[in-house]
Amino acid sequence: MTTSPAVDGSVVELCAVLGDETRWQILALLGARAASASELARELPVSRQAIAKHLELLAQVGLADRERAGREVRYRALGSRLTELAEQLETIGRGWDARLARLKDVAENLPRE
Repeated sequence: MTTSPAVDGSVVELCAVLGDETRWQILALLGARAASASELARELPVSRQAIAKHLELLAQVGLADRERAGREVRYRALGSRLTELAEQLETIGRGWDARLARLKDVAENLPRE
C-alpha cells in the first residue's frame, strides 16, 4: 500500500488521494452503494484493515461519508467533492486550451521561408 498523503483539504491533496488504485476501486464501489469495510474487503484483494484505512482517508478529504448502523460503520461516496474537483480541472483545461490556441495562431502566422 502507498503512503497516505497529508490531509489539508487542497486540490493537490485530493489528487494525491485519488492517485491510489485501491481508493479508486473503493470509491467506484461506494458510488454504486453504501458498504462497510468488511463488505469491500470481500470484493477487493485487500485486507479489511487496509480498506478501513483507505475509507478513513476518503472520509477525511470529503469523498466519503460514514454512518454507524448498530455495530457496523457504512460508507457512501460523496459526489460534491468530486464535482468541485472536476470544475477546477475544467478551468485548468480551458486555460490550457486557450494557450494552445494562441500558440497555434502564432505558429500559423509565422513568415514562411
